Amino acid sequence: MHLPISPRLLACAQYIRPGDVVADVGCDHGYLGIHLLQNGTAKKIFASDINEGPLQAAQRNARKYGVLSKMSFHLCPGVRDVPRDFDVMVCAGMGADTMISILADAPWLKSACYRLVLQCQSKTPMLRRYLSENGWQITKESILRDGRFLYTVMEVCWNPDAPRLTVGQWHISPALLNNHDPETKEYYQRIMDGLRLAVAHRDDPEKQQALEELEKVL
Repeated sequence: MHLPISPRLLACAQYIRPGDVVADVGCDHGYLGIHLLQNGTAKKIFASDINEGPLQAAQRNARKYGVLSKMSFHLCPGVRDVPRDFDVMVCAGMGADTMISILADAPWLKSACYRLVLQCQSKTPMLRRYLSENGWQITKESILRDGRFLYTVMEVCWNPDAPRLTVGQWHISPALLNNHDPETKEYYQRIMDGLRLAVAHRDDPEKQQALEELEKVL
């Protein structure tokens, strides 16, 4: 039976290691967890959502695709009521504000016990800045195409000794500078075009600084 999983969720799945217990936060229809269990990658899935409708849909889908016994479902914001014995937390399809709120609400995630896989839909520079200023390090970051949009997926680990990101690196992280995805060049160009447009239309010293820094690097 074919599972209608999106490119952005497949991109997140690439960061899951064999045997991982996964907390899928904002699980929606549950397709990411189902995919990981069907492939034998994940050991168990904790699926959470703040809304009851999507969580019920995820339960129905888990039953339909034969993986219900390896998934548990939690109606809560973020990981508030999720068991803490997981290896990796996935947040996909959310904006930076929501992701930051989830992390701020769970300070116990600041531990080498956990990895984060984050696929941000909007305000990604804000998310990178928050992560860096709060002790997390982006260890890997890849680019994916969803229709006419380009997004990134990042793996994040707790490392309070990591160097803080610079203003330019909020827009293109060091992990992305080492990236060789086919869309990398286009992604860089879109970021630079956006910064140039912002600088041209208003006095924005922060974006001006980011633009000047990235022009030297790229």
